[in-house]
Amino acid sequence: MSRQSLNVKPSGSTFRVLGPTEEARQFAKQLRISATLAEVLRSRGHVVVADTERFLDPKLAHLTPPDLMADRALLAARLARAIEQKETIVVFGDYDCDGITSAAILSTVLEELGGKVTVELASRFEGGYGLSARALLRVLAHAPNVVVTCDCGSSDHESLRELNAKNIDCLVIDHHLVPDEPLPAIAFLNPHRPECGFAYKGLASCGLVLSVAAELRRLLGAKLDIRKYLDLVAIGTIADVAPLTGDNRALVRAGMKVIEQTPRPGLRALMRRARFEPDAPLSAEDIAFRIAPRLNAPGRMGSPMPALRLLVEQNETVAESLADAVESLQIARRAAQDSIVKQAEIDIENLGFTDDAAFVVGRPEWNIGIVGIVAGKLADRYQRPVVVYGAEGEVARGSVRGPEGATLHDLLTASASTLIRFGGHQAAAGLDVELARVQEFREAFVAAAQSTQRNELTSSGKQPGDVLVLDAGDDPLSVARELRLLEPCGSGNPAPSIGIKGKLAFAKEVRGGHLSLELLGDGGQRIRGFAPGQGNLAGNLGEELLLVGALRTSSYAGRERAEVLVTSILPWGKGEESRASATTRERESES
Repeated sequence: MSRQSLNVKPSGSTFRVLGPTEEARQFAKQLRISATLAEVLRSRGHVVVADTERFLDPKLAHLTPPDLMADRALLAARLARAIEQKETIVVFGDYDCDGITSAAILSTVLEELGGKVTVELASRFEGGYGLSARALLRVLAHAPNVVVTCDCGSSDHESLRELNAKNIDCLVIDHHLVPDEPLPAIAFLNPHRPECGFAYKGLASCGLVLSVAAELRRLLGAKLDIRKYLDLVAIGTIADVAPLTGDNRALVRAGMKVIEQTPRPGLRALMRRARFEPDAPLSAEDIAFRIAPRLNAPGRMGSPMPALRLLVEQNETVAESLADAVESLQIARRAAQDSIVKQAEIDIENLGFTDDAAFVVGRPEWNIGIVGIVAGKLADRYQRPVVVYGAEGEVARGSVRGPEGATLHDLLTASASTLIRFGGHQAAAGLDVELARVQEFREAFVAAAQSTQRNELTSSGKQPGDVLVLDAGDDPLSVARELRLLEPCGSGNPAPSIGIKGKLAFAKEVRGGHLSLELLGDGGQRIRGFAPGQGNLAGNLGEELLLVGALRTSSYAGRERAEVLVTSILPWGKGEESRASATTRERESES
């Protein structure tokens, strides 16, 4: 999920304005919803009334039965035995939001059930992704009987073998792609295993951990309310850009309700620093761009442990102090990130990479904790796979991001002979390569991307210039409220763009360089628009406009109103067209 760009159509451009079809109008009557929402649903393949009602109101009761999840029962049984026999358990999580929330859920559940638990997290600066050799030393220092990994482990064969050699039982909970080599663990919970019969493959590791918690509760006959962990499942799932469909949709919808009333002192403190409005509806975008970056900031600047401690801390005073520390790291992260992005753009231009099918850019001094965000921003801007790296000694450590639909894991597999190691999935990955072989890797990666580009076949029933305009019979505020039924929106279920047409009532630049404007609709209603970073357009807009973007509610002077978070400003009426330049809104996604 990413922040959208603002685009003003240049002179000579064309676009099609579409309204709800007659089928959508009939569908709207059956579902008792607006024709606008009905058209959005039908355009996404929701055509059966009963199934659509279930989609609009997902419930935990709809979750896929976990019985066919390979090794779930085995893994939970080993943890239950460790609890009963007071064995030492080390929970090892990855350094990102999914790993942190997974480790927070599992360690807290184990403690609540009477387990003897210690938590360790991977570090970008001390070994990198997963259960590295350096991370293994920290784990072994606790003299564990059982080690369970969260959001990593699927490709950590060597470290797991070392644990086995010391008679330490290894349990792996992960959702990343599975290598061909068998994993040396007594239980390996990963829906992507070929032999796993669990039908829904989109769970993030935090969702898998919650399922393990449910099985532990059953095995031990404990009174354990696992619903209180749904807030962490929502954060980890959204931050990891897992598909917000099926089981994830139900889990995240329920988790967002928990966040709105969160009992966690640390999360409340963090939300205050992110300037959440009290009682305002929560969206998946709020989590992706306001909560997740803050939780990821400590791990990008140093150790991720402050984020973990913030999530599990119960003391209000300590939580406030931790939130202050996390916010300071977030500010420092943003400054470092902006500097690296500028340098990377200069390198892409100066080194002649602009026509390549993929980019591999880096400098030894770049912060390896931030290269993932930089790669994501470059992938958004240039719409191609991007590797950005820094260095640790003689090893370049990089992150890989790409545009929607990119198969990054496949590209790395094709380049594997040049790498020390790599891991991740198709949407995001990481790698290590010797500095001396970076050029060799670049050539292999770009060649793989070029080959993939040639072989890709894309099709779409919707033309790039199509705009779905709010139906004349629909009230903007009612539709804005109704569109919340689509939440959580993100990967696999994007927030819809809606067009609002009308005459320009006013446009002005507001604090921060943003554009605030208001349209007078055909029915006399006034509709506000907000275009981030576009204040310079205030005096350059035509009389009749079509605003395109996310139709949402906002509060002003205690009253709720409809507002468009503008992504495009289009000319309207008599073929008039406006001139302005396209500008990309800053993207904070970190997955």
